[in-house]
Amino acid sequence: MSFPEKRDSDSAHSPSDDEQKVGATPGEFQARGDPDAGLSQDEKARIDRRLLWKLDLRLIPWLCLLYLISFLDRTNIGNARLVGLEDDLNITGGQYNAALSLFFVSYSLSEPLTNVLLKRLRPSIFIPAIMVLWGICMTTMGLVHNFQGLMASRFFLGLAEAGLFPGINYYLSCWYKRNEFGIRAAIFFSAAAVSGSFGGLLAAAIAQMDGVGGKAGWCWIFILEGIATVVIGVASFWMVFDFPDEATFLSPVDRERVIRRLKEDQQSSAEHEDFRMTYFWASVKDWKTWLYAVIYMGADGPLYAFSLFLPTIIGPNGLGYAGTRAQLLSVPPYAVAACLTVLIGYVADRTQQRGFCNAGVSILGVIGFAMLLGSKDPGVQYAGTFLGALGIYPCIANTITWASNNTEGVYKRGVTLGIVIGWGNINGVVSSNIYRRKDAPTYYVGHGVVFSYLVLFLLGGSTIMYFLLRRENTNRRAGKRDDLVAGKSEAEIEALGDVRPNFIYTL
Repeated sequence: MSFPEKRDSDSAHSPSDDEQKVGATPGEFQARGDPDAGLSQDEKARIDRRLLWKLDLRLIPWLCLLYLISFLDRTNIGNARLVGLEDDLNITGGQYNAALSLFFVSYSLSEPLTNVLLKRLRPSIFIPAIMVLWGICMTTMGLVHNFQGLMASRFFLGLAEAGLFPGINYYLSCWYKRNEFGIRAAIFFSAAAVSGSFGGLLAAAIAQMDGVGGKAGWCWIFILEGIATVVIGVASFWMVFDFPDEATFLSPVDRERVIRRLKEDQQSSAEHEDFRMTYFWASVKDWKTWLYAVIYMGADGPLYAFSLFLPTIIGPNGLGYAGTRAQLLSVPPYAVAACLTVLIGYVADRTQQRGFCNAGVSILGVIGFAMLLGSKDPGVQYAGTFLGALGIYPCIANTITWASNNTEGVYKRGVTLGIVIGWGNINGVVSSNIYRRKDAPTYYVGHGVVFSYLVLFLLGGSTIMYFLLRRENTNRRAGKRDDLVAGKSEAEIEALGDVRPNFIYTL
């Protein structure tokens, strides 16, 4: 059956959705029409390339910096552990793991609703505000004197950081077409891998301040990185922009072009949408939300285990390296992971085969952790950490992009990403407790848990999702879902979002 062309639903007496987005008066958008009407396809393509370049330059670099800072602040406790945190605070390995776990409890429970707050409060307010708050929390971690102080600061750090990762992924999905989003999400997330490299180098340098001002080296790691976060957070009030309809760095004509491109991609990001609980329940009742959560869990659990404990795995109780050398040996695996993350983002965008990309990359991680489990040779184990990083990091960005591509509706997508990322991050509680000091130097329990996550949830879940989506696309193309729109108005059909029979899922 044929589907009606999408139209604005406002009355003739009020501005249309698109007019609201570009600040036009009633009827002005229709009068303008396509700002590039009359141009050849080559000319339009050149204009689009210039527009994308402008968006990339104004959005991506600063957002990458913010996530680099975020990931650095949540994982630098692993570097601090190498330079005496446990001894100075007189805490046990179990208490250290409890402090790691508490971060993920507050972080994960807050995430599902943060995208709604982002939409309601505007990105230029919400993102800088939470950065300043978590920078303050990070700074206080360098001032604590006991286990209770460490636990309190980690709890509030998780609470403040919760909105950044799901928020920026949701934010970027409202700017780019589905086949453009993956590479940008990959570049953005590669900042996490870069932070692993950068974090080891930075921690090694800052730790040399041991004794300055009567503070230990690990204290200065937290204090200096926390102050840097506050400074960058304040700068973000001027460097983070709002959604396309209110972006001040775009001319009205360029705003129209952004919206037109999203409409061509059948995205409701091009439309004005007020929050209703129906969007929340649409996400909660969608089977894809929960299967994506399982897939993301299969990548995120290993991610946190790897990033929090790589210094421990390489350190004196693991592969036998100590101090600065252990910090520096943690750098290369992150560097190669960052490169592959961007490459997979590019390949997945071009092929639109995100399931295959997830499955193929996850096999690298499975091989890597099999090497860590099966060999006692330090060289082989160190090589395994490279494959482990290569098998984990690219799947984070790819899974988020895959979920975003297949969820239609501004608020439904925001809630879905919050649930998926929140569920993935709650597995940080598991990750925080699997590398136990008593298991050194083999760490069979930790490596075994990560291996199981990669096989069962990441590889297995991606495979199941691929075949389920392919079957659903076949049914839609065969007209077996057309009964869902029978007798419905245009507005009711549009409200179905990705349930619409003419919405084809990205595999």
